[in-house]
Amino acid sequence: MSGSVSLVQLIISIVLFFVMFFGIGFLLNMLLRMTWLMAVVYPVVVIFIIDEVSFLDYIFKPGTAFPALVDKILALHAVDISILLGGFAGAIVAGIVMIYLRKAGYRMF
Repeated sequence: MSGSVSLVQLIISIVLFFVMFFGIGFLLNMLLRMTWLMAVVYPVVVIFIIDEVSFLDYIFKPGTAFPALVDKILALHAVDISILLGGFAGAIVAGIVMIYLRKAGYRMF
């Protein structure tokens, strides 16, 4: 996720991640009726996005997988962090919208 990014790319990426995780969170909330599920699952999704280690390595080789994850997290640039925070904001807003829709009387949500 490193490299040179223009301001337009940054804004589009933040909006894209926001909308994408808002939509995923909204759909998960409708299907499973668990308001904050996407906000809780989001850190795991971020780990899969930034890390190149297999999921099974976290179980069978934790001594090498977790230090590699910490190194990748520490190597993130401000641009990467802002894009990922945009996705987290989308997941949070999806939960807030669900709460509002339930209070407004929409039973489907």
